Parts: sequence; structure tokens; C-alpha cells
Amino acid sequence: MDFTFSDDQLAFREAVSRFLMTEAAPEMLREIWETDVGRSPDLRHKIAEQGLTALSVPESCGGLGMDDVAWSLMTQELGYYAIPDSLADTAYVAAGLIAALPERLPSREEWLRRITDGSIRIAVGHPVNPLVADAHPADLLLLAHGDEVHAVPRALADVIANPSIDCSRRLGRVVWEPNTATLVAAGEAGRALWAATLERGVLSVSGQLLGLAQRMLDLSVDYTAQRKQFGKPIGSFQAVKHHLADVATRIEFAKPVLYRAAHAVARGDADASVRVSHAKLACGEAAWLAGRHGIQVHGAMGYTWEVDLQMFMKRAWALDASWGDRGFHKARVAGFVLGDAAALGPGRTFGE
Repeated sequence: MDFTFSDDQLAFREAVSRFLMTEAAPEMLREIWETDVGRSPDLRHKIAEQGLTALSVPESCGGLGMDDVAWSLMTQELGYYAIPDSLADTAYVAAGLIAALPERLPSREEWLRRITDGSIRIAVGHPVNPLVADAHPADLLLLAHGDEVHAVPRALADVIANPSIDCSRRLGRVVWEPNTATLVAAGEAGRALWAATLERGVLSVSGQLLGLAQRMLDLSVDYTAQRKQFGKPIGSFQAVKHHLADVATRIEFAKPVLYRAAHAVARGDADASVRVSHAKLACGEAAWLAGRHGIQVHGAMGYTWEVDLQMFMKRAWALDASWGDRGFHKARVAGFVLGDAAALGPGRTFGE
């Protein structure tokens, strides 16, 4: 078995990272935050030019046709640079849902092509999320009514804004009326679509949490190398080293969990849901520890607006409860581990 990423996947991630390093510096993000809409059409257009919006779109609709494993790398970059835009909701979560719709649906190909060129913003209102991210600036909302999937134009929905601890997140409660004109899937097909959408949504925030954890660790390492006490950088003190080493270890332990979950979703494995929940818990723990220890090594000034650490820390706090809180995912893992049919043990790692 080959568990490594392909050269194309790694090269694309490197290209996206170099692009975001230039176009999404913290000072630029602060400027975007302070606008009324909190979004930058120019930044989104540049991201589309890099091909990120086309990643999940089938090649028949002008996309790159890459799978969930590729997104496990890309979402880490979106988290690492704290992109103030629910880009993954459109380019990954919504694209996956729309691509799974019947090809005979009149608007399916148009939506996918518009995702590819970055000309549409889609908000996903999954039942697990009481609030919808980026509902207000969205052009199209994918909303649930029981097992039904509805594609609702923004003009047919009212959005009541809801503040978030993360200034870059634009959350809203959507008020709308389902009708036959907006219905795109129902019954068993609708249930399957929402189930698959949940797994992709969880994978998306898991990757972002891991990227956030790495950024908070890097910021903390940089700070401890510059801040001096008793004539020495505080990073030379053993207690500080232990804090940062704990975070680095937690991040490295979470990575294979995320990648295994993405692989399970890409293949449609029967145990994909529990692997996705495991990834959310592991990546969330890494982000929480990175934030907590980051504040400690910053001497608590990491909370303040002037320090970049707070930008990534607050995003991690907000995403931790998105697409299912810890209780939800712990229940899914426990249900599998404690079940009679759990295929656990060293002899079952790779199957027969």
C-alpha cells in the first residue's frame, strides 16, 4: 500500500500556500474583517484563478476532479492562513452535494461551472448546524427540510445575523419557505446527500482546525525566540519547550487520523462516519491545546487584538462546535467502538 500523497497533490498545496502567504497576510485580513460584508471579492477571484474553487468539480464541468484526500491538504492551508471566507463550503461541501445530484437537473451543470470560475457563493444549511455560515452574502443556499434538499435563491430567504466570537465568521439564521420549485432531492436520495454532506463538512473544519493549530504553534515558536527574560529567549526554558513540544506532538498524531478519514470518505467506506468524527476530535484537541499553550507562552497577551494569535485562536474556538460539537462526535465514536460488530484489533487493521 502507498500511503503517500501524489506529486500533483503536494505541488498544488505548495502553490496554494505560497499564494496565500502573499495575498492573505494578517494585516490584510484585518482590513477585510472591518468591512461591512467581511469578504473580499478580489481575494476570492484570485483564489479561483489558482484553481482552488475547481478542485472538487468534475472534469466534465471544467473542474479538476480531485477527491476528498486532496481537500485534506487544502483545508489545512485555509486554516493556516485564516481565510475570512467560507470558501470550502462552496468549493468542497456544496460542490460535492451538487455533483451527486442527477445529471438531468437543469441547473446542476451551471452551478458546477460557476463554482469552478468562482462566480457563485453557496451557503450550506445542514441540520446539524443551527446557524448558516455566509448565508447573507450567498447567491444560493442549500437548505434542508426534513430529508429534502432545497436549492434556494438568496432572494427567497431572510437571514437574521448572529454574532460570532470570530469576527471573520458571518453567521445567520435563515427564514424560508420550502416549495416544489426549490426541491432538488427528497426521500432516500435526500437522506444520502445530507449524510455525505455532513462527512465532508466535518472533514473541512477538521482540516482547518489542524491548519490553525500549526499556525498558532508557529506564532508561539517565533514569539519565544524573540521574547527575553533574564537575558535569554524564553524558548530556551525547559517548561516552555515542553508546552510547545506537546502541541507539535498532538498535531502530528492528528494528521494521519485526518488523512485516514478523508481516504474513507473518498472510497465510501462503511466506517467513514466514525473515522470522520475521530478526525474532528483529534484535530479539535490539537487546536485547543495550541491556543491554550500559545496564550501561556505569550504571557496572556495573546488574547489582545494587537497580537495575531487571537485571530487564529478565535477561529479555532468557533469551528470546534461547527458541523457537530464534541458530544456529537464522541457519541458516534463510542457507538462504533463499543458495538458488537467493531472490526478492531491488530489483525483487522488492513482487513483480510
